[in-house]
Amino acid sequence: MAEDTLTTSGIGKHGVPRLPSVDVDSYNIELKDDDGFLGDRASKGAFRKILDGLRKPLKKNGDDPLGDTPSEEIAKGSLDEALVGDDIEAAALVHGAIEEFAQELAYVTGRFLKTKAWADTECIVVGGGFRKSRVGEIAIARADLLLKSEGHKVHLIPIRFDPDEAGLIGCLHLAPSWIFEAFDSILAVDIGGTNIRCGVVETRWKKAADLSKAGVWKSELWRHANDEPTRESAVKKLVKMLKDLISQAEKQGLKLAPFIGISCPGVIEQDGSIEKGAQNLPGNWESSKFNLPGSLVEAIPEIGGHDTTVLMHNDGVAQGLSEMPYMQDVSRWGVLTIGTGLGNARFTNRKKDNKKDKKPDDDGKDKNKDKKDRKTRD
Repeated sequence: MAEDTLTTSGIGKHGVPRLPSVDVDSYNIELKDDDGFLGDRASKGAFRKILDGLRKPLKKNGDDPLGDTPSEEIAKGSLDEALVGDDIEAAALVHGAIEEFAQELAYVTGRFLKTKAWADTECIVVGGGFRKSRVGEIAIARADLLLKSEGHKVHLIPIRFDPDEAGLIGCLHLAPSWIFEAFDSILAVDIGGTNIRCGVVETRWKKAADLSKAGVWKSELWRHANDEPTRESAVKKLVKMLKDLISQAEKQGLKLAPFIGISCPGVIEQDGSIEKGAQNLPGNWESSKFNLPGSLVEAIPEIGGHDTTVLMHNDGVAQGLSEMPYMQDVSRWGVLTIGTGLGNARFTNRKKDNKKDKKPDDDGKDKNKDKKDRKTRD
């Protein structure tokens, strides 16, 4: 499986559970209760619904401190400002919505932790568009406290990178290792239910071999939800965005690898098709006749004179992978992405074997102490 993952020519294998540095224990789990999918209770839409529910009785009396703007149209920045503004009633209203949402997030997270795939999870990073706000950060922190109060030994923390860039940066961890020695950047695509973002990601591998210094050099965003394109026109637009970025990277003198990493919603099959979970994308992306990686290789057969390689994985997996350099002090960790839905993935770090069979040095050191030190480092 590892050799398949590191295929360096053609399309390669997509959505595989074994990656160079982690095993993907699960992703895109769809937990349900009597009311439907549990993830819907902790999405961006769920927060807006909670906020709207708190505002309705106030609107009837003309006492809504947030005014007449519909809840779904209030900008994240406006809600953040309400938290610290002089209008204490507006602040109290937003805090109330945060509390209710945090309880839902804690409940849903607790349900994930009860599944076999998520057993013994030590840390969960939370990404997605909702995290990119003070409201989101407070909700995540409150959910973390609620989980701890219920006895869960897990840390719930906001993802480190900007959520708009995390999915792009995470695509680096899908790439074959030779890229980091021969090239300084890759193309990455992050596909969502509302936007498609393409970017050139600099590896900065010489500064940090664990890719912790990686960053997006340049990106382009297309809000496809506004245009309601067909699937074919969406792919055509995506190809144009990538070609524009290739041209810009070449002019800048970047050593762009012949590799495109794709972060995409749904269950990704190894041949690049999507089994399910792509219902929010333009057109039918789950058709057996549609293969996005194949379409991109056909449209962009070469980059810099080399055959193009495309690897695609689930968007929650890719976003979580951006956090991998900072998850080395734990063994089992996960990611939740709060967006149109609730993306999820659970990982187990693949430990290096260089210490496993190492014999104690014959220098008079206490062997028991050596074992204890190794356990501490692990």
